[in-house]
Amino acid sequence: MKVDGGIALDLHQSVQSAKDAEAAGYSGAWTAETNHDPFFPLLLAAEHTTKMELGTSIAVAFARNPMTLANIGWDLQSYSRGRFVLGLGSQIKPHITKRFSMEWSHPAARMREMVLAIRAIWDTWQNGTKLEFRGDFYTHTLMTPFFTPNPDDIAAYGVPKIFLAGVGELMTEVAGEVCDGFICHGFTTEKYLREVTLPALARGRAKAGKTMEGFEVVGPSFVVTGNNDEELEAAAAGTRQQIAFYGSTPAYRGVLDIHGWGGLQDELNSLSKAGKWVEMGNVINDEILNTFAVVGKPETIASELGRRYSDVIQRISFYAPYKSDPERWSQVIADLKSA
Repeated sequence: MKVDGGIALDLHQSVQSAKDAEAAGYSGAWTAETNHDPFFPLLLAAEHTTKMELGTSIAVAFARNPMTLANIGWDLQSYSRGRFVLGLGSQIKPHITKRFSMEWSHPAARMREMVLAIRAIWDTWQNGTKLEFRGDFYTHTLMTPFFTPNPDDIAAYGVPKIFLAGVGELMTEVAGEVCDGFICHGFTTEKYLREVTLPALARGRAKAGKTMEGFEVVGPSFVVTGNNDEELEAAAAGTRQQIAFYGSTPAYRGVLDIHGWGGLQDELNSLSKAGKWVEMGNVINDEILNTFAVVGKPETIASELGRRYSDVIQRISFYAPYKSDPERWSQVIADLKSA
């Protein structure tokens, strides 16, 4: 499977971070939209790497519109010489309406239309077709030569792949229908992936008259490891906090329900509203931690990830502290690639 790492979002660190990731042997590297823009670091990474795929995991789709995303995707695909992946996610309603001050409605249907609109815009730029996209949420019907990029920019590479992240079945079906890949949310278990995610993707592919052939699934990425017991415990504590944070979100309750842990969502949600963040992490016991995360010394990680996922995913995101022992971590990455 392909093994992906991350790129530092701080632009002062992005170049070295990207160089280190490529030197460590990662197949690709992703940025996330958290406290910095997710696209700027990829521009620097494209300039200072030559082999890795570069993508967003994720950029918040509903904070933007199809035309802006089409422009960004086109430029990064050109500058990276065909290595860019446009990874999109919806975020949840409070962030879209209160943080970004953007519209929220029918997220799965809106996302489907957004992806189709981006593709329609790219088709106009690439092939000269008339831009005539009319949907329920987006309308794009004006494109003049002055605003049209040179199709030679990406002639050798084609348009970028579009990946979509999701948890719910409707959004997952959309990914299967209109995208090139699916990014499993970190708050995904093997059971949920096999029993909910993969069937939903297959339904989406069937709607489009396609099979899963060539479609890439990026697997869950909770890995708890370290060079010693102290590092391992610190990683476990941080991961418990992250699992608890996601578990407090009502939209993700279905993942807990499939394991019979639905009541945990109510408890975590109440603690989050009270600002009891440390207490939330303490609720995540060892059984829950080991269900969501692969836990162990570095040499055990590849075999366990392979056991869980090698037959159902094509790539995995794995963020290793490879600087601490480059040879050790390079071997872990190599083992994952062959899993």
